[in-house]
Amino acid sequence: MSTVPPITPHLWFDTQAREAASFYCSVFPNSRIDHVTTLHDTPSGDCDLVSFTLAGQPFMAISAGPLFTFNPSVSFIVNFDPSQDPQAREHLDAAWSKLIDGGKALMPLDAYPFSPHYGWVEDRYGLSWQLILSNPQGEARPAIVPALLFTGDVVGRAKEASAFYRSVFEGSRDGRRVPYPAGMAPDREGTTMYSDFRVGPTWFAAMDSAHPHGFQFNEAVSFLVQCRDQAELDRHWLALSAVPQAEQCGWCKDRFGLSWQISSTRMQDLMTSGDQGVIDRVVRAFMPMKKIDIATLEAAAKG
Repeated sequence: MSTVPPITPHLWFDTQAREAASFYCSVFPNSRIDHVTTLHDTPSGDCDLVSFTLAGQPFMAISAGPLFTFNPSVSFIVNFDPSQDPQAREHLDAAWSKLIDGGKALMPLDAYPFSPHYGWVEDRYGLSWQLILSNPQGEARPAIVPALLFTGDVVGRAKEASAFYRSVFEGSRDGRRVPYPAGMAPDREGTTMYSDFRVGPTWFAAMDSAHPHGFQFNEAVSFLVQCRDQAELDRHWLALSAVPQAEQCGWCKDRFGLSWQISSTRMQDLMTSGDQGVIDRVVRAFMPMKKIDIATLEAAAKG
């Protein structure tokens, strides 16, 4: 059986996908633009679709109009580990300096009980990053970890969500969990102050926050799952899609309001083929779909 592909965070921009991907590649080492495709005749017109890798973590970005706006319900933890990088603190400071240029601090760069050097920054595009000088003791984590903040209608459900996602994806496992103690109102004792878990090959973090943030999960950040065949795609779709009106072009929303794109490795191959005719035919074929049908895309690709 082939290796399970990592889950890919997918970022929705108005017009700045190429620009933002290049910027992020300049911030983090071991980063690159992998592929740029233009999708024609979509509901948003012509859209740039950019595949890129940041510090070993795959990402995608699309320029598809001003429909969705980033917020801190999904952020990205960036681990700077002194046991792997003697200049981890200096590299953290350099990344912070770039990310805060045109952005703003959500938690100032400072010492906190959980880290001697940490800050939460919203960049010039509105996407937020948590930069942390990691504790080198214990099991290492990837350089970049998507972080989910359960607030508003889904506050208190981070532990439930972790168990649910681990049940959906093969090869998943729990990580660590720190519950809120008493006396931290409005957060309820026993809910999740911090947790992490592996979903297939990809690590996630999850936290609850009962403070009145005024934001929630939306389509600005979704998570792309590339399935190896139609049966695997069908299983993931059945498990994750919980909001029928959100089903479109392989997109769905789960019971917590988080957005997913359930796609296939074959579709990825077709969309990065470099053959614009194939790409255009595949785009026209999947636009009317809710759940992706791989055989129909194959037929469209052949013309």
